[in-house]
Amino acid sequence: MSYPQHANSPKPRPRNLTMLSSILMGATLATAGSFLAWAPSSPLRTENQVAHAQAVEQTGPAISPAANPNFITNVVNEVGPAVVRIDASRTVNQRVPDVFNDPNFRQFGRFPQGGQERTERGLGSGFIISENGQIITNAHVVDGADTVTVTLKDGRILDGRVLGSDPVTDIAVIKVDERNLPTVDLGNSDQLQPGEWSIAIGNPLGLDNTVTVGIVSGVGRSSNQVGVPDKRVEFIQTDTAINPGNSGGPLLNQQGEVIGVNTAIINGAQGLGFAIPINMVERIATELAENGQVEHPFVGIQMVTLSPTVKEEINTNPNSGLTVSEDKGILVARVLPDSPAAKGGLRAGDIITAIGDTTVTEAAEVQRIVGDGKVGKQISIEVQRNGETTTLKVKPENLPQ
Repeated sequence: MSYPQHANSPKPRPRNLTMLSSILMGATLATAGSFLAWAPSSPLRTENQVAHAQAVEQTGPAISPAANPNFITNVVNEVGPAVVRIDASRTVNQRVPDVFNDPNFRQFGRFPQGGQERTERGLGSGFIISENGQIITNAHVVDGADTVTVTLKDGRILDGRVLGSDPVTDIAVIKVDERNLPTVDLGNSDQLQPGEWSIAIGNPLGLDNTVTVGIVSGVGRSSNQVGVPDKRVEFIQTDTAINPGNSGGPLLNQQGEVIGVNTAIINGAQGLGFAIPINMVERIATELAENGQVEHPFVGIQMVTLSPTVKEEINTNPNSGLTVSEDKGILVARVLPDSPAAKGGLRAGDIITAIGDTTVTEAAEVQRIVGDGKVGKQISIEVQRNGETTTLKVKPENLPQ
């Protein structure tokens, strides 16, 4: 959700990454007012949900396009009651410029003293994951909110409170005090393949209970590719229509299982929507519900995957400060001062070849391995430096806020 004073916030903009071979388009969070792993069981899955998942695995899809041409209607009827509208508001103080408090100016009229308060409102979507009222949505939907209201499809309006919010993955968990609520079933986003059906239910532009349909058009899209490099997510790409207000709503497969949380669109593009994979969402939401926050391992380097083109760009850029002899591997472009990487001995110009026992060839692989680790648990990083192989020990810290 975005608030009126920054209708384009987080600001979508092209990223001119000098160490990359292309300019990446900026993405906009799909929220009103803007333009823009499967575990056998989990605290977020009820016994009924686990049983449903096992039944699907044993007997095959419960809803099949071939067997039932109205499978989309069936999904909507089954899942729709568990999809909610989220209205959030916050009060901000708009400071009046000091010049208006100058007596020489005040003689010309009345001006508010110090500042004035105003209420900003925004709209998003969410879905119920437990009968006792836990709801998943995007962190940006409830960012800074003083009050959160949840509206169910049956018309009930409930007060919500934020159990936890993680801006790094853009996931938040809301709780309402109600029992016996309808819930969704969670799918397995690790098994997604391009070409599968995808269905979105949400409240785009305030049009409640809107349904759109398409396909999964890509998986594993990095945050850099999507244009939100501050996020730690490998997104699902879909051509299912996602619009402002869809943020936090479910992306569903043809069985009616949630495979992702709708989050972002790219400005000026058509058929390019992005969702956070449900396997990641489930892990993050469990930590948020239990602890109110999530720790993200951080080592403190900027990386780029080398190619002949990237090598040439770096070597011909007088501002890069680096000279690269390799055209394959993962170049450490920068090491942040006083970071775990700096303390462990990594240097700009090192080429990462392995993390622990795993050989890596893409920067996204390094990010994924580090992110799947634990804060404070030491990792081994193998690098090529001046033609020699060196293994360094780095102890990740929690990502600075």
